[in-house]
Amino acid sequence: MTHGTNRRDFMKTSALVSAAWWAAPAPAWSDSKSPVERLNFACIGVDGKGSSDTNDAGRHGNIVALCDIDDNRLQKKALRYPKAKKFNDYREMLSEMGSEIDAVTVTTPDHSHAPAGMMAMKMGKHCFCQKPLTWSVKEARLMRETAAKMKVATQMGNQGTSSDGLRWCVDAVRNGTIGNVKEVHVWTNRPIWPQGTGRPTETPAVPKNVHWDLFLGPAAERPYHPAYHPFNWRGWVDFGTGALGDMACHTVNMPAMALDLFEPTSIEADSPGVFEGETYPKFSTIKFEYPQRGELPACTFYWYDGGKKPPVELLQGQEMRSSGALLVGDKGTLYSQGDYAGGTGKDKNLLLPLDKFAEYEHYQKLPNSPGHFTEFANACKGGEPAMSNFAYAGRLTETILLGNVALRAGGRIEWDAENMKVTNNEAANQYLGREYREGWTL
Repeated sequence: MTHGTNRRDFMKTSALVSAAWWAAPAPAWSDSKSPVERLNFACIGVDGKGSSDTNDAGRHGNIVALCDIDDNRLQKKALRYPKAKKFNDYREMLSEMGSEIDAVTVTTPDHSHAPAGMMAMKMGKHCFCQKPLTWSVKEARLMRETAAKMKVATQMGNQGTSSDGLRWCVDAVRNGTIGNVKEVHVWTNRPIWPQGTGRPTETPAVPKNVHWDLFLGPAAERPYHPAYHPFNWRGWVDFGTGALGDMACHTVNMPAMALDLFEPTSIEADSPGVFEGETYPKFSTIKFEYPQRGELPACTFYWYDGGKKPPVELLQGQEMRSSGALLVGDKGTLYSQGDYAGGTGKDKNLLLPLDKFAEYEHYQKLPNSPGHFTEFANACKGGEPAMSNFAYAGRLTETILLGNVALRAGGRIEWDAENMKVTNNEAANQYLGREYREGWTL
């Protein structure tokens, strides 16, 4: 990617970028799988976000199987899809119904994304997986490689990718509208769940509706506690990825796409690290350093959570929203308000200073989306790959989760992406992956 200075340069450059973007995973699965008109979906995790993901799948095909470790949630969803077979263990579901399934949705706690997604893809099933794509850096690389090897359609659930606003921002930055960007700031109002706390000492009985061993999945055994299930698992290192993992696949998505912010060379966590090794910190700031990328200059990306925010003067008089992104260029600044760069309602995408860009003329290159899940369904039928396919989403997730490696290591790490290794702190390499419980390996 290059930053052109006029329409001709922009169109030429963006054409090359877009061609590479869409061709990377290629709809090669159409060579080995016959496209179908009505897809059969199996849905893993069917409440909360999993409920809407299941409904999205139901609008594009048949729901043939539902899976959840919580019987109450499973039964609730089964009322809408009474013909679907019900399971608590996705391994049993895939083993028993593999021949009847075209695609899966994976909307579990983060630590189970890769085990479920990998099993499905190895069976040749198309895979939709919620963000972050995986719990660990190594899993993100493996999911990306496996999707390419198995030639399956894939998509991550960062729905902002499919918004007109995000694509407007990406085009504007690639167009060179704000010039060379050497500084990016992204912040979030998360966590909105407990972090910075130790493990509970109480060991209440496991509710009858919860299959606790299946919730644990690949994670080490520990007693049940309502501090983990439901929802609050996000703050616990064994199960979630904290504020960074939860939101950066949304909020960092646009700057990463526009500026090729992958494979940083160093990541520095400016917080004391993980409290007792159990949960992520109550707040953090993390600095990612990127070298020159083609004709793009070296860039520093700052992440803020837990109430931390960038310097207010960067907003040039605009309101500091609870979450947002700032791309600071030498010709102007792009301020994307909110989480998704959607540019709708109260969340605006602003080119600053406002008076300078009052008559900005936008040149669109990226195509409009028919809808996020629709992109995935079309890809499953042999159409164009979804924009947030695992070839892209794997790189994005891998990059983001390096921030958690730095948090857990308690400082600055230097990263060798090609060899997938922290080079200045050998102990930090343990945080790139995990030990899997027997029966839950990838």
